[in-house]
Amino acid sequence: MRFDVYTYSNRGGRPYNEDSVGFRTEGDNGIFVVADGLGGHSYGEVASACVRDILLEELPGPETDRNLWFGERIAQANQQVLALQQEKGTVLKSTVVALSILGDRAAWAHAGDSRLYYIHAGRLTAYTEDHSVAYKKYKAGEITRRQIAFDEDQPRLLRSVGGQDHNEPVVRVLEEPLWAGDAFFLCSDGVWEFLEEEEIVIDLLKSENARQWAEYLLLRMMERVNGENDNLTMLTLMLG
Repeated sequence: MRFDVYTYSNRGGRPYNEDSVGFRTEGDNGIFVVADGLGGHSYGEVASACVRDILLEELPGPETDRNLWFGERIAQANQQVLALQQEKGTVLKSTVVALSILGDRAAWAHAGDSRLYYIHAGRLTAYTEDHSVAYKKYKAGEITRRQIAFDEDQPRLLRSVGGQDHNEPVVRVLEEPLWAGDAFFLCSDGVWEFLEEEEIVIDLLKSENARQWAEYLLLRMMERVNGENDNLTMLTLMLG
């Protein structure tokens, strides 16, 4: 499987960019990560960079149980962020969403409200479910899916990396094989709150490569941000 990847990160309307994004590929094996730091005064960036770097240290092998692999790597990242809290004398945490592709098989993990969207055969086929109070309200029927972005409880996370508990990721191993033409979109909440899900698919379908896909999405977002918006971080991935 060939990877066409593009990453973008911007501080938006905030004094610091506390998001981190990155990927590592070797042949048809790849890891792709977006992390959103929580802490303020640039310490959030320290936490998110720590999480990203630990996930990118090594690629899982062909015989690796990726459910266990993600659990172990994110547990290691959690311990490192806890150590950073002691070093800095303050609370700093991070969300994470990470995708592993090996050949025609995919698995992903997330903790917090950074998201992954999987587009297959021109349709949004799978996506992560936020670990937030606002998402719980959506699942309970109290608000619509679109209202999650504007709900007062959206910043209240139920899981994140950097806590003594509530730090375990949710992992999904995709049972179906990937196809050439499939695509993944990973992003922080500062991005998805300005996009409709059908727009993500529409812009993919009219794009020739991962960079163009990201640029179409950014054009939409630039018309909607207000200058006080959160950091903007995304990773677009098209499979060939």
